[in-house]
Amino acid sequence: MATRAIDTSETEGKGESRARRYDPAETRARVLSAAYMLFSTKGFARTGTADIAREADVSEGSIFYHFGSKQKLLEELGRRHGEMMIAYMHGEDALEDLEPGIIVPRVFEFVRANSMWEGMTGESCEATARTKLMMSAEVEPFYHAAKDTVVEWVQRHMAAAFAKRGIDGIEIDIAASFTHLFVGEAIDRIFATDDAAEQARVERETIRFMRAACRYEV
Repeated sequence: MATRAIDTSETEGKGESRARRYDPAETRARVLSAAYMLFSTKGFARTGTADIAREADVSEGSIFYHFGSKQKLLEELGRRHGEMMIAYMHGEDALEDLEPGIIVPRVFEFVRANSMWEGMTGESCEATARTKLMMSAEVEPFYHAAKDTVVEWVQRHMAAAFAKRGIDGIEIDIAASFTHLFVGEAIDRIFATDDAAEQARVERETIRFMRAACRYEV
């Protein structure tokens, strides 16, 4: 059943309520925004579809109409999270101009600002937070959708960057997958300590390793 959000503001001096026309795209966007916020703060298990509907100001039925299930909603959020990370990594630079010294610091900044890793499991920031997220069956759709989205972008980036630099002989699909795993381990290490010097060391070594593995000239 379609839902309508009610705007009780006065319009053109008439002083009466008016119903806002139902917009499927707007409803989806509001549900996604509400779910992203609630899952990241309360955790997936402790957030019900009724909570999401209330936060988004839509009917609970509209969530199932647009997404099918809570798990499918979580999968869509994973893609959205991956797209947000990609936008942060890409910035205003041309795809072929990006290299680990630009991308890695942006990844760490994004993860610090968007604490979905530990938030989804309701855990505090600790070394095993991302690992627990990956291993949790209930939030697996989020992780895999985010991973697939990011790895596909990394493949496109590598193809463009390697072509510009004349780098060949690298199996890009494998390199992109390994890069995702390696940076994930680096994220675990960043979250494992509050020591700024240690965090800087991890970031520096992550960049150095990735440059060496992909034969970037620096």
